[in-house]
Amino acid sequence: MLLVASIACFFLAVVPTITFLVNLRFFHPPHRHPAGLSPSVSVLIPARDEAAHIGRALEAVLQSRDITMEVIVLDDHSTDATAQIVIDISQRDSRIRLAKASELPTGWCGKQHACWELAQLAAHDILIFMDADVEPAPDAFASLAAELTCGSAGLVSMFPRQITISLSEQLVIPLMHLVLLGFLPIWQMRRSSKPSLAAGCGQIFAARRDHYFAVGGHSAIASSRHDGITLPRAFRRHRIMTDVFDGTRLASCRMYSSSGQLIRGLAKNATEGLASPKLILPATIVLFGGQVLPAILWFLALINGNVAASLWAGVATIMTLAVRLIAAAKFDQTIPGALLNPVGILYLLAIEWYAFWCHLTGRSISWRGRIT
Repeated sequence: MLLVASIACFFLAVVPTITFLVNLRFFHPPHRHPAGLSPSVSVLIPARDEAAHIGRALEAVLQSRDITMEVIVLDDHSTDATAQIVIDISQRDSRIRLAKASELPTGWCGKQHACWELAQLAAHDILIFMDADVEPAPDAFASLAAELTCGSAGLVSMFPRQITISLSEQLVIPLMHLVLLGFLPIWQMRRSSKPSLAAGCGQIFAARRDHYFAVGGHSAIASSRHDGITLPRAFRRHRIMTDVFDGTRLASCRMYSSSGQLIRGLAKNATEGLASPKLILPATIVLFGGQVLPAILWFLALINGNVAASLWAGVATIMTLAVRLIAAAKFDQTIPGALLNPVGILYLLAIEWYAFWCHLTGRSISWRGRIT
């Protein structure tokens, strides 16, 4: 039985390992913009109680080069100093303006409604939606605009460098790269517009204005909390290609500043991803069986003297560790988080099952004072 389980775990580990390594060839930064191209972009930032971040985000945005831009911040009924910070910065740079969100309609998620309102205010043909805790590099927007202008996609996004300070952040946040690159064949995503191949990062999206409004933009995903998946799917349902890139050197973001925020932040939209009723069980089997169980079985095989089982489980364990260490080097992740990969996977699965339990029991997970 130990040998059979070890062989099964090996195959659960080897498939995402191979997929991850192949994907590294395709998951690259956005292309640099062609010489002479100076696109006009509307940078659109929804902000609700973002006083801790919005100032740094805007200062970074203002360093953008090789583009003509307007920056619109939508104050979504903040109860802190968000609006005043934006006003203060806008008084010394006219490219920034503050708008006020209307009341949230029934059936809308707050972020999707804010982004939809921002899109109505935008003047330019390239729309860049950015979370208020993202800090872009000077050439980030020009690179995204170049992908839209010169490529075939109508919507693109990139994964910024994820800043992780606490141990819980280091354990869980880097797993977004493992899930993306280990289970989504990017080479197929770029050849097909199937919604099932949709992927994106909700922290920063760029869209062609005509395509955005043709698919209904954020109004097409009004109730969603997981725009990283649902917005690309909306485009692909209309046969419009989407793409995703490595933004490690082009932007940074610290998603959550405490364990409580991390759990609520990931759980609030988990049932639209891995914790959906159709995925929760297979995702658990694949992640636990391929990322956690090999190390357990390797230990058991060693203490029981089962050489064959220890070989299969040991190779599986080393593969998973190698993938995390490669990711740590390429995406500027921490070594402790990589070495503790099985613990991080267990933490993630616990959050997914917590979200699934909340879904089954009808319990709402609030975020920023809202349940939508």
